[in-house]
Amino acid sequence: MILVGAGPGDPDLITVRGAAALAAADVVLYDSLSTRELLGLAPRAEWIDVGKRGHDAPTRPQDDINALLLEHARAGRTVVRLKGGDPFVFGRGGEEASACAAAGIPFEVVPGVSSALAAPAYAGIPVTDRRHSASFAVVTGHKDPGRPREETRWAELGRAVDTLVILMGMRNLESLVARLLEGGKHPATPSAAIMHGTLGAQRVVVAPLEALPERVRAAGLGAPSTVVIGEVVGLREELRWWERQPLFGMRVLVTRAADQSAELASALRSAGAEPVLLPLIALVPPADPDVLAALDAAIERLGDYDGVVFASSNGVRFLARRARERGHDPLSSFRGDVFCVGQKTAETALAVGLPVHLVATGRSDAEGLLAQILQAAPAKGRRFLIPRSDVGRTALADGLRAAGAAVDSLEAYRNVRPPVDVAALRHDLEAGTLAALTFTSPSTVEHFADLLDDSARRAVGDCIVAAVGTTTARALRDRGIEPDVVPKRPDARQLVEALAVHVKRLRDQGEDR
Repeated sequence: MILVGAGPGDPDLITVRGAAALAAADVVLYDSLSTRELLGLAPRAEWIDVGKRGHDAPTRPQDDINALLLEHARAGRTVVRLKGGDPFVFGRGGEEASACAAAGIPFEVVPGVSSALAAPAYAGIPVTDRRHSASFAVVTGHKDPGRPREETRWAELGRAVDTLVILMGMRNLESLVARLLEGGKHPATPSAAIMHGTLGAQRVVVAPLEALPERVRAAGLGAPSTVVIGEVVGLREELRWWERQPLFGMRVLVTRAADQSAELASALRSAGAEPVLLPLIALVPPADPDVLAALDAAIERLGDYDGVVFASSNGVRFLARRARERGHDPLSSFRGDVFCVGQKTAETALAVGLPVHLVATGRSDAEGLLAQILQAAPAKGRRFLIPRSDVGRTALADGLRAAGAAVDSLEAYRNVRPPVDVAALRHDLEAGTLAALTFTSPSTVEHFADLLDDSARRAVGDCIVAAVGTTTARALRDRGIEPDVVPKRPDARQLVEALAVHVKRLRDQGEDR
């Protein structure tokens, strides 16, 4: 059994070891405070929501969680217990480890980034600073109902350390502050409450200690929040780096397939945005036996092709996947030319053992790649394989055939529509809670447009619309939606950078989005 700290909220703050444990897991038991997005790192595991959230009523009592851990571990499964923050910081990780120890179950602890440190850091508040603080303490503000006789000595604690960090204290904040003041803590001590620390939705209230509960109430802050009390709070105005990120606080729709959204979501979070994941496509292998037979035949005779052309990294992945399923790997021995529409596609091809000979530069779309293939060498008399989706464009195949080449343009994967909460999407659009919409393929555009009613369609006009490349931008225009942002290269991080530039331009012009 592996106890893994999920970190404070931002999925990117999980440790490398924690991510590796999730990838190897057969079963993941996760808490409400451990971000669900991290479950994408455990695609083959069974996910079990145990629902714990501080001392609130859990989905399962702690004894039941312990029993589940032991049950799955005894069955020989690799069990990951995913807990918010750090397992041993008010996470009952010690109790769960003790249950394993008592049962003779081997266990490992993977520490996580605690919100006690991360939330203040993202608010620009160092818990120690030699100018202001040489010590700090972390304490829970929510007394365990199972131990009613144990009392935190707030008066002594308030005097003993320079910085006091309180977790799970929002419900009792007024009484906690009162006890600190009664114990001699100065009423003017700088203090802060940080809600949703490390996320794009982070909100911070700063006030003198005596005024903190009232200011928190007025601002509508609630759980989960971290409270910091001490002179170090005075550094926030100088060090508040997170809220200065270019997309801070913006909710941005991510329509990419669930198993491909991680890079874009991570890039958005790094820029301060809050990604709203709504997969509008799912990519699956071909279902038609005849289609599979044609793809298998192409893989068997891969050496007969003079070139393989990839218009997306998905074509690479699904071709390689089918080759592996066939029990052999002809890709690494391919000696023909490999042509890729962009750098990401080229990196994917190299990762599966294919030598890359040409990567489209400048105009990174099908037409741009076609022009560069024809410029590199005559196509007449040559034979090409193009692995594509079932709805893939024919521009590459048509252009090569027109130039005299023989082309096998074969379906390597299908583009299907996953279930979508249409009412929630329309509500978010009409309520104006989505600042930007991102699209990474024509299919995401088509599926999105089909979900809109008249009111939601009008609301799209109030959002920033970003397309990953010219082909997707064209699909948007075909559906009557004008893209505001199209990066020079079709790449997730380039898309976020271009979005940040656009937002800065709007803000410089006085249009705050």
